[in-house]
Amino acid sequence: MSHLDTELRLLNEDILELMYKVISQLEKCKKALLEFDIELAEDINLNEKRVDAMELSIDRHCENILALFNPVAIDLRFVLAAIKINSDLERLGDHANSIAKYLMEFGESIDSDLIKKMEVDVMFDNSIEMLHHVSNAFINEDTIQARKVFSMDKTLNKIHKESSARIKKISEDKDVDLQVLLYLFSIISKLERVGDLSKNTAEEIVFFIEAKVLKHKKDQSVK
Repeated sequence: MSHLDTELRLLNEDILELMYKVISQLEKCKKALLEFDIELAEDINLNEKRVDAMELSIDRHCENILALFNPVAIDLRFVLAAIKINSDLERLGDHANSIAKYLMEFGESIDSDLIKKMEVDVMFDNSIEMLHHVSNAFINEDTIQARKVFSMDKTLNKIHKESSARIKKISEDKDVDLQVLLYLFSIISKLERVGDLSKNTAEEIVFFIEAKVLKHKKDQSVK
């Protein structure tokens, strides 16, 4: 195995480790919200520093590979994809951390019925499943798995789009705390961004494998 092959393998492992960390952060967010676990939310906040450190380390690794080994063809595509995936994963971690901060700031449990009416639980489930598809696609170099993310992102966008109307309807009940609805809307907005970033990551995986830039194509459906 050449020095370049060794560095690419290590880079692959680092990216995958960061993916797992971000998935774990999002899964903890869901649990912290549904069970109102402030200690878990604080744990997410503490782990954000580790996510940031991993992102910086991977970024330096990519720069070193480009500078020292001058990769070409598929090796170059992998490094370029890794740079963008790394950035998107760090931003995914930021959104998970922001949700945890919302829970810590709010300071009290949120009615599970409201969570279901706003479909926040559905958004969490979809977001987490999307990231699992992304990680499996990355491990197996499977573009079919990566493309599953695109249709799932539409579900998140739909819930986000409909959330304002739902808030208006729910707020007609005078007993509902508007502050709670605003916190849930903030979480929905973060999860919508999680979906976008997961889709971006899936696109980079396809770019690496197929040398296609899907973001400039109109049809992103599974064929």
